Amino acid sequence: MTPAKPLRKDGDDRQNPYQNWGDVVRAAAGVLAAAGVRSPRVDAELLLAHVLDRDLSELRRALVLGEPVGEGERAAYDRLVEQRAARVPLQHLTGVAHFRRLSLRVGPGVFVPRPETEVLVDLALADLRAAGEAPVVVDLCTGSGAIALAVADEWPEARVHAVELSEDAHAWAAANVARSGLRVDLRLGDATTAFEDLLGQVDVVVSNPPYIPPGSVPVDPEVRDHDPEVALYGLGEDGLQVPLAVAARAAELLVPGGVLLMEHADVQGEELVRRLTATGNWTEVTDHADLTGLPRVTRAVRGGR
Repeated sequence: MTPAKPLRKDGDDRQNPYQNWGDVVRAAAGVLAAAGVRSPRVDAELLLAHVLDRDLSELRRALVLGEPVGEGERAAYDRLVEQRAARVPLQHLTGVAHFRRLSLRVGPGVFVPRPETEVLVDLALADLRAAGEAPVVVDLCTGSGAIALAVADEWPEARVHAVELSEDAHAWAAANVARSGLRVDLRLGDATTAFEDLLGQVDVVVSNPPYIPPGSVPVDPEVRDHDPEVALYGLGEDGLQVPLAVAARAAELLVPGGVLLMEHADVQGEELVRRLTATGNWTEVTDHADLTGLPRVTRAVRGGR
């Protein structure tokens, strides 16, 4: 990749024609667009909001008013724009990923939660309404803790448990649990053997397991080069080896009539439904689209009610 053209040259005001942050952000958005960033203007604004410690609405008012540029802040901003142009994830640069009502700490070593996963939480909340008082929820492969914490935040009566295999990701999840103050029993361990103490007691299992087929390398550098491989690749020819092993553990954890909700790649919906149905553990196996209309979450009811 050709290095991004710098926005300024230190120590030479003749090379720095930008007198206000509005001009700087427009130039930064151009640099990010040229680097292939999908949302260059929004990313340029979010990076500046991070540098100036402002919320986005406050920042946008300042841009309209032509707030003058501070030299030290400008240097910090230029460094972040250069890194974003090199396709370092925005969330790694700001240290924050927004998921539903939560602001989660993220960085190297943990999968950055995506907006498409939010539909899984919507489905979980719908099932929790029918699960009675103090339902038990387990998040297998919790990563940053996003799904578990969202459920704990939006359904406070739930008893939420979560497990993560990666020590790095578990550390991020632990920080998010502590920072949120929400009640989540977070454990370090293998999702396919976890929660021996909860066998047959769980009402809803949620999971966003690794599911990318080994030969399908993600196109986006942010994912390919920065998300941990253990959170991406599901093993087996179709990437479903890990998801199916996680689903088998979910079948052992759930009460009869309990619900599994599992995210998958948009090309795996039909096959995952077929494979889960074939095990004989599940009834009412259906697939659900995300907010973009792509197949995203499989819902299955534990048989034996």
